[in-house]
Amino acid sequence: MQVVAIRGVVAAIATPVDEALQPDHGALVDHARWLLSNGCDGLNVLGTTGSFASFTVAQRIDIMQALASSGLPLPAMMVGTGASALGDAVALTRAAVALRFGGALVIPPFYYKGVSEDGVFTYVANLIEQVGASELRMYLYNFPANSGVPYTVPLVKRLFAAYPGVIVGLKDSSNDAAYAAELHRELPQLDLFPSSESVLADARRAGYAGCISASVNVTAPLTGRVWADGDDADGDARQGELAAIRAAILSVPSIPAIHHLLAQLHGDDVWSRLVPPLYALDANERAALEARLAPTVYHREHAARR
Repeated sequence: MQVVAIRGVVAAIATPVDEALQPDHGALVDHARWLLSNGCDGLNVLGTTGSFASFTVAQRIDIMQALASSGLPLPAMMVGTGASALGDAVALTRAAVALRFGGALVIPPFYYKGVSEDGVFTYVANLIEQVGASELRMYLYNFPANSGVPYTVPLVKRLFAAYPGVIVGLKDSSNDAAYAAELHRELPQLDLFPSSESVLADARRAGYAGCISASVNVTAPLTGRVWADGDDADGDARQGELAAIRAAILSVPSIPAIHHLLAQLHGDDVWSRLVPPLYALDANERAALEARLAPTVYHREHAARR
């Protein structure tokens, strides 16, 4: 398999579901195609925004297979294959490698809290060794607010040293700029992705690999322009616009907000549906979101598309 580094603007793509709460593969593929044609360099499939924890192993593999059959560029996609059960993570990661996705994004096992770094290291080591594929490219997913289990800088350094060529990157959803800066300083070879496009111009200047963001589901065109602008003076102004849009989305439950905006974007109510315990925005939340978005460039660009 040809190794192609995933870099730039990566959308943590949302997963639509039908009335039976089963993943809607057709709508997912259509949205993936839209993202890759409108500013995205890559996709993170089955991440937090993709509701990975709401789907069974079989459903997650079916989603991978649907994308693999779509004709879209799989080397530009990393798939969330983490799970609390080691055996589930092995099965999912083997499927991602066999289907020739560009990488596996692995959150730490997230049920037991307060586990040692040795425990997390042993989990990841067993995962890599049981998959046993030289083609495996793994991205660590640091999201301690949700997982309760961090990938500390010493742990990442230890994994990187033990599995060179396998551990290739990290998505940081901690929103801890000091953590990201320390990790980049200690391991400049590691492809580091902050989880927000609102710092994208700064991330590019710092030498980070790009961003992997939930809100890029709807901000992809503008985010792509910020990444492409590089050090252009317009990049900072557009980054400020992205920050305002993202703040609006985060002012209400963010995953339902993204689904609501995708229903508008694609004119398809399938996007309004979520798997419980997630829920659609209520009328007050929708009104609050629209009010926060009204002064932003997103509102103006969306209105022009309608």
